[in-house]
Amino acid sequence: MKVDPSKRTKDLSEAEVSRLKEFIEGNYKVEGALRQEIQLNVKRLKEIGSYRGIRHIRGLPVRGQRTKTNSRTVRGNVRKTAGSGRKSAAEKT
Repeated sequence: MKVDPSKRTKDLSEAEVSRLKEFIEGNYKVEGALRQEIQLNVKRLKEIGSYRGIRHIRGLPVRGQRTKTNSRTVRGNVRKTAGSGRKSAAEKT
């Protein structure tokens, strides 16, 4: 690409940036095309009924993480456990 590898990103000229951008867009999938491919892959997994597809459908972690704890980001911040059930002394019954 004729760009000095030791050069910092902030020091690149407009011509160098455009050359890099053209190279990346020409040789790799980026942005919309990449999102679409990932979406199609997930859809295929759902349609064939694979384990990973079912996890996607149910909105659970797909890559083998534990779910008893630590799956708040996938499930949403749903707190299903309650406290001890005992009311504090300040509350009236």
